[in-house]
Amino acid sequence: MEVLNCPLLSVNVRVWRFWSFVLVHNWRRYISIIPVTALNVFMFADLYRAWGNIEEVIINAYFAVLYFNAVLRTLILVYNRDKYESFLAGAASVYEEIRAINDDVITKLVSTYTKRARFLSISNLALGAFISGCFVVYPLFTGQRGLPYGMFIPGVNNFDSPQYEIFYITQLVLTFPGCCMYIPYTSFFASSTLFGLVQIKTLQHQLKTFRSSEMLNESTVVLNRKLQKLIEDHKRIIRYVQDLNDLVTYICLIEFLSFGLMLCALLFLLNIISVMAQIVIVGAYIFMILTQIFAFYWHSNEVREESMAIAQASYSGPWLNVDDTIKKKLLVMTIRAQRPLEITVGNVYPMTLEMFQSLLNASYSYFTLLRRVYN
Repeated sequence: MEVLNCPLLSVNVRVWRFWSFVLVHNWRRYISIIPVTALNVFMFADLYRAWGNIEEVIINAYFAVLYFNAVLRTLILVYNRDKYESFLAGAASVYEEIRAINDDVITKLVSTYTKRARFLSISNLALGAFISGCFVVYPLFTGQRGLPYGMFIPGVNNFDSPQYEIFYITQLVLTFPGCCMYIPYTSFFASSTLFGLVQIKTLQHQLKTFRSSEMLNESTVVLNRKLQKLIEDHKRIIRYVQDLNDLVTYICLIEFLSFGLMLCALLFLLNIISVMAQIVIVGAYIFMILTQIFAFYWHSNEVREESMAIAQASYSGPWLNVDDTIKKKLLVMTIRAQRPLEITVGNVYPMTLEMFQSLLNASYSYFTLLRRVYN
């Protein structure tokens, strides 16, 4: 199966293909990456210009970090496109193999997770487009000239005509490719981990039922053949999670550091502003950071927990009256499954809900320290 025809992965891959980040190479790649990167440079220049005005710096830093992560994700994706394409092609092939299994439980499992992955991908794109649209039109309702994102070009006054109109329209146009550079990667991560769960739960089900009650007289050779296939599936799952970790681990590290700092800064800003409209906006920024980080950590945590549940599934299988060679293979498989499959932050810390809680605790601790120093 081609990855574009794989319903679990195709939504994000089609967006990437449209912008020629993967599968094809054309002019769309350059008209998205180069202008958005230039905009991001001017956004960081504006942070230097506004240094000292803490409210303006924190708000503009949020967008600068957001666009920086979008550019970084895309550059890594394009640079390692061969690895991503190989990973996606392999996932599509395994998806077709699992979907072809004649088992009602597995069929329902594949259908459920496919719908969930597609819903996440489509809803993320729709929500991202809506929120980006709000960012862009908000300055029109402030009663004064303002740009959606702070930017500074030396020697140019952003708010004089016609520069203001040109910059506003430019930011309006670049919001769309910026959204497509950022959001599909988050959805790709979620969809890939969901497919990892499909593989893991399929293996769990097959381990529990590899010797059916209707065929208790199956020969040792047949059972050995079935179990060997399950062992190969387990090895494939291990490689799959390791490959996914290799693709995303350093991006997770950058986001761990940048969003942790931004969460601390936004909490501090929420503490010092008094205008209700600003409080609502900053609260929305905090909510978006939390949902973004939580999506990564929750899905990674699910993969970790379910991978260890393979050991329980192996033990729960019908192994009592089988040959000792099969028991030994099941024992080895159980021991290996007790080592969790993990997606890590910079190949250092596993992405678990405990780690997510630690990030929140650290951000809040730095926020209280910053508030005390500021007061």
